[in-house]
Amino acid sequence: MDIAQGETAESHLDALIAKRHKQRVKAEGERPEEAIWRESERRYNALRAREMRARWYGYHCEQAERHRRTLEALIAHHELEAEKLCEENTNGEKRNGHHDG
Repeated sequence: MDIAQGETAESHLDALIAKRHKQRVKAEGERPEEAIWRESERRYNALRAREMRARWYGYHCEQAERHRRTLEALIAHHELEAEKLCEENTNGEKRNGHHDG
């Protein structure tokens, strides 16, 4: 059996389990243990979501700082190169391959 067939079979089983669970809950109602477990799961998922948001926040702040440093270095480099070219033109040195004069 290839992976796709296995995944298809697994998704069918998941759907069957979910359907049977809904039928049982409709007929019998929630079981107290399940209600406690669901609340525990909800709290865990909420905590995990908060932790992931905090991690993503930190990542984006750090990434912004890295980009800021890189861009500032690039800007400084290009300003220096432009300044050199401006000084060459002001001092009458080569311009377009010819001497001014």
